[in-house]
Amino acid sequence: MSYPEILRKKALYDQAKDKIPDLTVQSYVKAFELEYTHNSTAIEGNTLTLLETKVVLEEGISVGGKMLREIYEVINHNKAYQYIKSCINDEKPLDEGIIKDIHALLTENIMVGGVYRNVEVYISGAAHTPPVPNEMYLQVKNFYADLAQKDNADIIELAAWTHAEFVRIHPFADGNGRTSRLIMNYQLLANGYLPISIAKETRLEYFNALEAYAVRRDLKPFADMIALLEEQQLDRYLGMIERRG
Repeated sequence: MSYPEILRKKALYDQAKDKIPDLTVQSYVKAFELEYTHNSTAIEGNTLTLLETKVVLEEGISVGGKMLREIYEVINHNKAYQYIKSCINDEKPLDEGIIKDIHALLTENIMVGGVYRNVEVYISGAAHTPPVPNEMYLQVKNFYADLAQKDNADIIELAAWTHAEFVRIHPFADGNGRTSRLIMNYQLLANGYLPISIAKETRLEYFNALEAYAVRRDLKPFADMIALLEEQQLDRYLGMIERRG
């Protein structure tokens, strides 16, 4: 898979991104992070609205009528995203320790995090059943070995594979989806691309694309979805650059 249009737009963005005022970038990044946390938790069933998520994250106010777990989910997701940004800033390659740390942050005050499951799990409505624990341990070991060797991969394909393969293995009892979306963005950000948010409204297309990989090892539908979202992000930034003249 190759995405020449994305490479072209990324080159334009890299050349001119310094023209965007810091305040503009900061305000867009803040808006993106809020939307990303809302979408990623909502995909998993969190019922907080975008506005309620904003109130919790920016003003530290609890929302009446919502379960404490839902409040923690959005707070924790934001913490985990800030953590991946700090790791990337320190130029740390994605590895098992970082992924376990991400999961531990996501599940803080909810469950014990960063520990692989030792029970079988089933995904309702899916044709794919995650591997049983013994097989899962072998597959997750292979995942990290493959991860370390994918230096020359197309970045969109790498980000899509990292997410799709990790969520297929389903190594944690809960929180695999949120973890997978964070490590997908880790790969994008670490390689100079923009982070993406999968809208909760597209969850059916998203789940179908992941299922194509889990059942048939067909990564293309999911990689194409990631490519489109990345191109949309680049277009937003290129628009900011264009408006600066």
